[in-house]
Amino acid sequence: MKKAIPLGIMDYEKLIKDDYYAVDKTLMIKDFLKRKSSVTLITRPRRFGKTLNMSMLANFFDITKDSKEIFEDTKIMKTNYANQINQYPTIFITFAGAKNSLQEIVSWIKRGILREYQRYKFILNDLDEFDKPVYEAIKKELINFDNNQLNDITDSLSFLMEQLEKYYQKKVMLFIDEYDTPFIEGHVGGFYNEIKGGLAGLLH
Repeated sequence: MKKAIPLGIMDYEKLIKDDYYAVDKTLMIKDFLKRKSSVTLITRPRRFGKTLNMSMLANFFDITKDSKEIFEDTKIMKTNYANQINQYPTIFITFAGAKNSLQEIVSWIKRGILREYQRYKFILNDLDEFDKPVYEAIKKELINFDNNQLNDITDSLSFLMEQLEKYYQKKVMLFIDEYDTPFIEGHVGGFYNEIKGGLAGLLH
């Protein structure tokens, strides 16, 4: 029986576990590690598989997962980089749905970051007396979905990364999919000036 073509599938784990037709692109992980770049920008045409490839990277590195099954028999597991699987604290957020109005964009971004905070709640619930107030302030603004502001959460990603690095004693892998979507939507919708400062601060 022929495998199904994964139209619209952007989650690598689902792609493998549901046995869709897939091309093994896992050596991209080797290239990614060999470069040792602090920042990597992946630019390809639409429908080229950027989101799926980032999902693959996130699944491979995420220290909270056991991904050996979904990478079994892939090319990366036959290299010296196989021992890097599930070895890094990993954050994966997407701005793909950050579209339409300013309020919808802000809400989408905040909810995406909040999901990563929830995933690592077991770390954030045990902060010291100096980090706890910062966490509470960020959390308060992350759940404020209706204020049309990103300026109040510009430290949210960096704070989470700092806490993960402190807990795991390892550098954090941060993957941001469709980072440019809210900038484009702001330009098209006429509210670019209202959103660019908060977005730039968040990504910086």
